[in-house]
Amino acid sequence: MSQEILEKKPKSGETKPYPNYRVLLLNDNHNTFEHVEMCLTKHIPGMSKDKAHQIALKVHNEGLAVVWVGPKEVAEMYHELLKSEGLTVSLEPDL
Repeated sequence: MSQEILEKKPKSGETKPYPNYRVLLLNDNHNTFEHVEMCLTKHIPGMSKDKAHQIALKVHNEGLAVVWVGPKEVAEMYHELLKSEGLTVSLEPDL
């Protein structure tokens, strides 16, 4: 017996949830590990020094890392805060 998978479509009047956005930190040649870690712990709620260090290492080794994922308006705010500190950041939909 085969099972059919049906895609649930929104009913008339229902709204789709807003997509989340990702704040990405990109590698650059002008920010130190210490500065990156300080900025992440200063501006991203709940960011520990250990987690900030892990992100800095990932950016250094892989070229980029996801810093935060959530609603667009909040992601835009974190993007701008980190950018204002001189970090190289990007913002994209979390698909």
